[in-house]
Amino acid sequence: MTSAEPLPDAPLLRTRAVDVVRDSRYLLRGITLDVEAGQHWALLGANGAGKSTLLALLGAVSHPTHGEVHVLGRRLGRVDIRALRAHLGHVNPRHPLRSPLTVREVVLTGLTNSIEPEPRWHPTADQARHAEHLLDLMGMADRAASAWPTLSQGERGRALIARALMPQPRLLLLDEPATGLDLTARELLLGSLDLLRRRHPALATVLVTHHLEELPETTTHALLLRDGETVAAGPVADVITTELVSDCFGHPISIARHDGRWTARAARRAPAEL
Repeated sequence: MTSAEPLPDAPLLRTRAVDVVRDSRYLLRGITLDVEAGQHWALLGANGAGKSTLLALLGAVSHPTHGEVHVLGRRLGRVDIRALRAHLGHVNPRHPLRSPLTVREVVLTGLTNSIEPEPRWHPTADQARHAEHLLDLMGMADRAASAWPTLSQGERGRALIARALMPQPRLLLLDEPATGLDLTARELLLGSLDLLRRRHPALATVLVTHHLEELPETTTHALLLRDGETVAAGPVADVITTELVSDCFGHPISIARHDGRWTARAARRAPAEL
């Protein structure tokens, strides 16, 4: 067993009573969570609730102030995090690429975990075929030879998911992947995520958002955060409810689900409250 392989029967991600404190302020407090293979979690909450802070812990990017974080069965602080990150696909929609690489070249940098191609590195034939497969899966095959600056934000998002999948990770972490997308681009992205999850049933994903409309149909579990603390966590049907989402966002919000997708509508304030 390598240092990045999960222990037998261990969840892929586990946190126990996790706190993150910065400048005497709690960004997270008492977070306990298990993510198993094949589960697709949504981290939901208002801006500043602690979603991205928690995702950074799950992606072995940062460490907790108190408590335990286990990634692939290994506790942060007792394992080489570089070995863990090789098995995690972390999608950052603010990818800092500045040169005009093609989409295919950007996707292949997922193998070297670099922004620019590594000098004198060339993919094998199998790696090149895998990149083409992922581009097709994400609906980007016809843009493979296009220069990165010519892509729309939605196209970049789908290409970055393909890039994150190149090392064949066990976990895919997505930080607000639909931010700034128009309706068509958002639906294309969510459709691609649903297809990916169905074709790779062992893959686990964690997706951060504060918009319920940005959740794919294949979402299985949810964690609601408010001011760094858990409001609720568990199967999505038990967590994404009118009562719990209203508590999470501190305002009455009516939740509905149609054809596997969620909608949210906030109650209007009375004139005296405006």
